[in-house]
Amino acid sequence: MAKKPSLSAEDKRPAEYRVLARKYRPQNFSELKGQDALVRTLTNAVQSGRLAHAYMLTGVRGVGKTTTARIIARALNCEKGPTVTPCGQCEQCRAIAEDRNIDVLEMDAASNNGVDEIREIIDSVPYAPVAGRYKIFILDEVHMLSKAAFNALLKTLEEPPEHVKFVFATTEIRKVPVTILSRCQRFDLRRIGADVLESYFAELLSREKVEAEQGAVALIARAADGSARDGLSLLDQAISREPKKITGQQVREMLGLVDRSVTLDLFEAMMKGDSVSALALLDSLYKGGSDALMVLQDLLDLTHYLTKVRVAPELAKDMALPEAERVRGLRLAQTLPVPSLTRTWQMLLKGVQEVQHAFNPQLALEMLIIRLLYVSDQPVPGDVLKQLKDGSTVSLGGGMAQPSGAPRGTTLMLRTAAAPAPVLGEPDAGISRAHVSSFNEVVALCGQHREAVLQSHLINYAHLVKFEPGHLSLRFAEGAPHNLSGQLAKKLNEWTGQLWMIGLSREAGEPTLAEAKRHQQAGVLNDVKAHPVVGEVLRLFPGAKITNISEK
Repeated sequence: MAKKPSLSAEDKRPAEYRVLARKYRPQNFSELKGQDALVRTLTNAVQSGRLAHAYMLTGVRGVGKTTTARIIARALNCEKGPTVTPCGQCEQCRAIAEDRNIDVLEMDAASNNGVDEIREIIDSVPYAPVAGRYKIFILDEVHMLSKAAFNALLKTLEEPPEHVKFVFATTEIRKVPVTILSRCQRFDLRRIGADVLESYFAELLSREKVEAEQGAVALIARAADGSARDGLSLLDQAISREPKKITGQQVREMLGLVDRSVTLDLFEAMMKGDSVSALALLDSLYKGGSDALMVLQDLLDLTHYLTKVRVAPELAKDMALPEAERVRGLRLAQTLPVPSLTRTWQMLLKGVQEVQHAFNPQLALEMLIIRLLYVSDQPVPGDVLKQLKDGSTVSLGGGMAQPSGAPRGTTLMLRTAAAPAPVLGEPDAGISRAHVSSFNEVVALCGQHREAVLQSHLINYAHLVKFEPGHLSLRFAEGAPHNLSGQLAKKLNEWTGQLWMIGLSREAGEPTLAEAKRHQQAGVLNDVKAHPVVGEVLRLFPGAKITNISEK
């Protein structure tokens, strides 16, 4: 009986593992996911024989640009003839799949972006294909080509031989010159929907004989952000962590995500102003290993979802959503006005940059949540203006609740009398009316209305010549802004409700308020120096100076 040959060390090695993205790469148009428009157009073109000489495939990473380019090459060179269903068994199909087909040249333009590499392609264009029907050039990341390389390609791309086809792929379509785009048939590959990815991943897991919770697969599909390759890489990682069964908790830990119910708890506590609960939840998330930026991203996602449900409640009926979002999210959205949700969105969005650049992202996140806690019960500006216009009392406290621990009863009450409607030809009626009887009161009125720049200019440059109610005559010192009188007239019209005339005079007028104050201080200083006690101190301490005088 013949003895079985012993296995060598190489024969004993297990077969090399192929990642899911390579193992399940689509081999024909029917296997492409989420690109129905592209598949339909290319199918019709192949069946009718209306084949373009150059194709431009654009889209985000991982949606199938390079895969589509290789399928086009197989469809055109398959021995069955140009077909939308390449056999995958003939020599041409196998050679293209194994990247050894002499008539299909695939080049990475990111590392071969010079004019010399393009000249090699141009020089080989006139020669007929060796074994296939077409000579096909696939250029990935074509936007990386230099300007000279693009220019060298132009003429050949416009009038190539009939046996040559170009297929370009890029993630940055805006960087491709218009002259190149105009010579190509363009296809925009869309992001693949999360529901499509979820069903696709579930199908692959069944082939791999790996169990997975539906929620876990949904999390991976959502994290893929429309990219099949990114999703398959995450799926590979999840299988490596737990080969028998993938759970939602494991996926959340792998991605650094927060349980959706915890995010809802945190958001609700934040909008209620419950600072104790909100900060306790943040602390528990931090101790559990959650990334601060991912927590912030979850809050942004939830705010976006609640805003959509608020304006379109029927969106909460989508059975693909988790039950917590459908039931509890709808209830929470109904209690929050859209302006409060949009304000929360803006503050969270602004906080992303703060968290990204903070030396301690967790501290930055906590400070952001505290800011949101203390504006949770504040009315939106539109409500304040409406109440002021109606002449009613405005209270800063219109949200769900004040932050716990905040002083109670600290509301700002603004009472205004209802103003008559403005009459054509008269100044607009303001919110409040002021009466001034002197130039000093005019300057003080500027301070009351926080017009610090205008107040400073009046103090330093304005010499009062004459004051009457509704009329001011001033002389401005050198250096005053040229439109100072116009600004003052406009503000006085708004603040007092009457028409003011500001006249410019050549008379000397009174000293400016700044000069008057300096003169007054100088007089007080002289009086102090004349005091016997002060005079004796100055005599006993030669060189001593009076630097400040205060009244007590």
